[in-house]
Amino acid sequence: MTRTAVVTGGASGIGAAIARRLGKDGDNVAVLDLNESAEAFSVTADVTSRGQVDAALAAVREKFGPITILVNGAGLDLHKRFHNLTFERWQRVIDVNLNGVFHMTQAVLPDMMEAGWGRIVNISSSSAQSGQAYMTPYVAAKSAVNGLTKALALEYGPHGITVNAVPPGFIDTPMLRKVEEHIQRTPVRRVGKPEDIAAAAAFLISEEAGYITGQILGVNGGRNT
Repeated sequence: MTRTAVVTGGASGIGAAIARRLGKDGDNVAVLDLNESAEAFSVTADVTSRGQVDAALAAVREKFGPITILVNGAGLDLHKRFHNLTFERWQRVIDVNLNGVFHMTQAVLPDMMEAGWGRIVNISSSSAQSGQAYMTPYVAAKSAVNGLTKALALEYGPHGITVNAVPPGFIDTPMLRKVEEHIQRTPVRRVGKPEDIAAAAAFLISEEAGYITGQILGVNGGRNT
């Protein structure tokens, strides 16, 4: 049976690589992003708006049917000293990285519960494990996503739904800065590729990973162990 997957933030970077991989694996894939995607069926929505999320998912269901795979990949970072940070900018980063996960997950759970099967993969960040100066709202939000992952896994495991998180290390995307510096700080001596994260997400979504839930699978070249 062909499964239906939704990937948020799937128009570029890690999200786009995950959308490509799931499509290659035979899933129906819908990308939910502020920008249109060339990788899959694309719906435009802001994950911080429940109204937009619900409308986008209705379009996905109309095309593909119930949604049983969700990858929460939408993200927004911010580089600023904490004492200069306005609450409005703090709130926007929290809204995208944490509240967006709330809206998306809550909106798709009924489909998964009815099917008795589901896979949720949250893309968090290695900064939630190590900390990162000048990125306090991002680190706070991604740390919360890791905790939310564990709590959801306990709550929805009895319904056949697994919930895991993948915190990427330094990945070669437009968000990465100072690539050479990151190579020297990574034990495997290279930055990651979006495809590295996509491979981990695809495994957690597979049938073979049905006994894995509530886990934080770091893909970081050995930097955070």
